[in-house]
Amino acid sequence: MSSWLNTSFEMRFRVIDGLTVRYAQSEDRGDQALLLSPWPESLLAFEPIWSRLDTHAHLVAIDLPGFGHSQRRDALLSPRAMAEFVIRAADAFALDHPHLVGPGTGTAAALFAAAVYPDRLRSLVVGSGAAAVPLALGGLLKDWVEAEDADEFRHADPRQLVASALAGLERHVLPDSVREDYLLGGQGNRFAASMRYVRSYPAELGVLAGLLPRIDTPVQIIAGAHDSVTPPVNAGFLHERLPRSTLDIIDAGHFVWEDAAADYAAVITSWWAGGYKSATRTPAGSAAADVTSKE
Repeated sequence: MSSWLNTSFEMRFRVIDGLTVRYAQSEDRGDQALLLSPWPESLLAFEPIWSRLDTHAHLVAIDLPGFGHSQRRDALLSPRAMAEFVIRAADAFALDHPHLVGPGTGTAAALFAAAVYPDRLRSLVVGSGAAAVPLALGGLLKDWVEAEDADEFRHADPRQLVASALAGLERHVLPDSVREDYLLGGQGNRFAASMRYVRSYPAELGVLAGLLPRIDTPVQIIAGAHDSVTPPVNAGFLHERLPRSTLDIIDAGHFVWEDAAADYAAVITSWWAGGYKSATRTPAGSAAADVTSKE
């Protein structure tokens, strides 16, 4: 067990589906939420919002297989395959009908999970993740996804690759221990191997786009207004196609869960408090009015 900045934030390991997975959880409460750590960070990305969320629900945060400090299985390194693991993780933690929070790389996996298991999840919170078709990516993520040969990344210094991605943090100052946790999560060949997940986007997101109009699970989308990695067009793409969705635009870049932690948590807790129940069904492709901008 490891304790970090918050005494209620303790990390442990357990075996799920044959893989050793790192997780943290809060005290039991009536409502439940499963949080998927964003790549290339780890579940410590949720530390700035943990105390704001854990009074509203029993939280379980996990490093997905191959990300953070969880064991990798190559067959899971795509959003569709990872969605199956997400459901297994919910089963393992006895989360009966949880909210699912999947920022960044968790977005596509969360949406696939809702599409394949329509009654399993109470609601989704997604965003800052690739979704649009054709792909709409920027910065390093665009380079990593579109590179013809991934071998160049296997020979690069993984700490520098992760550090380059973290340079996108605008306001939040990472504690040294958290930064080191992120860097260690990509050590050796872990970072290069985990790239298989995002490099599957060209094939996977087209399939997901076809499923979006059939997802009846309420979805809260949160995007950074000036996210240059996964620009807000990705959030708009989802909002136009998901029948029961709400979109909030926050004054932040890509790492909105850290750079605008208070606003990010406020959107989630309002959603959990009942916002998800009022996410009305609208015809896919219609112009949606429920878009909120937080300056």
